[in-house]
Amino acid sequence: MKVILTETIESLGTIGDEVNVAKGYARNYLIPQNKAIVATANNRKVFEGQRAQFEQQLAKEETKAGMIAEKIRGAVCTIAGKVSEGDRLYGSVSTRDIAEELKSQGFDVDKGMVMLSEPIKTLGSYIVPIRLYTNISPEITVRVVPEQEAP
Repeated sequence: MKVILTETIESLGTIGDEVNVAKGYARNYLIPQNKAIVATANNRKVFEGQRAQFEQQLAKEETKAGMIAEKIRGAVCTIAGKVSEGDRLYGSVSTRDIAEELKSQGFDVDKGMVMLSEPIKTLGSYIVPIRLYTNISPEITVRVVPEQEAP
């Protein structure tokens, strides 16, 4: 089913893109959530009339993401965990843990923005990119320390 996106969706595209998706995905999620409209001739005309407004919105989103990137670039997250012998954590540090630590430092980041390929299971420092916008991904340092050394 062809739809026109009215919101940027990471896995599909940006505002204004005409994409082909499964009918159920469009009917049950995209259209009820106002994230897309059905790609009909009439809807295309209406959307073309609103294109300038959507392009302004995209520019604002990118500018906002750029400002956040400047602030967050080089940030250090220190996460403490219980450690067994051999410097292995009993659990692991996940995207949720990193996002919570960034929020406690005043950054508006959710766990979907943290690009961690797999959970961190050992002590040390790791460079982790944070995807704020399609082409804006500043890197932060995540330090995993034993629980007793946490500041």
